[in-house]
Amino acid sequence: MSSDPWGRVDETGTVYVRTADGEQVVGSWQAGSPEEALAYFERKYEGLVVEIGLLEKRVKTTDLSAKDAQAAIDHIREQVDAHHAVGDLDALRVRLDKLVELVEARREQRKAQRAKQSDEARKAKEELVAEAEQLAQSDQWRAAGERLRALVDTWKGLPRLDRKSDDELWHRFSHARSAFSKRRKQHFAQLDAQREEARKTKERLVAEAEALSNSTDWGATAARYRELMAEWKAAGRAQREHEDDLWNRFRGAQDVFFAARSSVFAERDAEQAENLKLKEELAEEAEKLLPITDLKAARAAFRNVNERWEAIGHVPRDARPKVEGRMHAVERAIQEAEEAEWRRTNPEARARAEGLTGQLQAAVDKLRGQIEQARAQGNNAKADKLQRELEGRQALLDQALKGLQEFGG
Repeated sequence: MSSDPWGRVDETGTVYVRTADGEQVVGSWQAGSPEEALAYFERKYEGLVVEIGLLEKRVKTTDLSAKDAQAAIDHIREQVDAHHAVGDLDALRVRLDKLVELVEARREQRKAQRAKQSDEARKAKEELVAEAEQLAQSDQWRAAGERLRALVDTWKGLPRLDRKSDDELWHRFSHARSAFSKRRKQHFAQLDAQREEARKTKERLVAEAEALSNSTDWGATAARYRELMAEWKAAGRAQREHEDDLWNRFRGAQDVFFAARSSVFAERDAEQAENLKLKEELAEEAEKLLPITDLKAARAAFRNVNERWEAIGHVPRDARPKVEGRMHAVERAIQEAEEAEWRRTNPEARARAEGLTGQLQAAVDKLRGQIEQARAQGNNAKADKLQRELEGRQALLDQALKGLQEFGG
């Protein structure tokens, strides 16, 4: 018979291991000496020691799940409980019990960590929903729209909550975005409708102005033109691609009438010269509003100047384009400031700006060709008139190009 501190082999070849509960049969050995039998089962014990050591390391240093760790522990415990090894099996059981405690502690720690992450994700999503619902009432269409898109990206980067909570919060978030989109769509639809109504109104005013252009009923017709001008201003702005053309036709019809009236009332030249002086003073006053820093104040101040301007009356025909051009330049600057503010809120502005720029460039190129032709024919009066029109169109083109720069192109 052969033995060591943890096991022995009897004369029949039966191998025993000593445990706290007494000796347990390990197995039977007939293939060699008792020492070889003990050595064989001691090696099996060492294999269990190594296996437990590796599992301890995995539990402590990796993200092995509690479920997988417990399965591995149970597998080793089955081998220990089967008593097929010689060694301190009770010590192995103690190590396995401690490992179970560690796995449970890790399980609770991860559970707490998941709960914390879930609470943080819930708080973050509730904050996103609250901000989205606030933005849904905003009239800052461009800024609010960009911020809502950023909130969506932030939402996508957050962990999911339980299905019920996540669905409820997402429903509120999605509803806020939809409400904002609906309001923005209604706003621009209303704006487009207003501009279309203004275009129709101005078409009617242009038609009447052109019909009156050959009238010789000086007093009544001049009064009617003043009324038409008031109606024009009250109509608001039409679409950008129509506004300038309508204005040129409207103003051109008035020019025909007032030019004829001026030729008849030549005696008013002295009065018109005084009017010119007054209007030049008003033009200078208006020009002091540039550059525009406070749009609301500039608009009010210009309206005041313009009311006094309208009250003055006509100036000599040859001086009118220059002095009116000065006032129109200020008015255009105010309009462009308004357009810039409008464009920043209009997702369709870029396409319109590009279209207008192309139209204006074509008009400028055409006028330059007409000027060259008039000069070649010796018709300097026509060339000078076309040159003034070119200056106006060029100013509009410059403003349109400047507007495009706001879009980065």
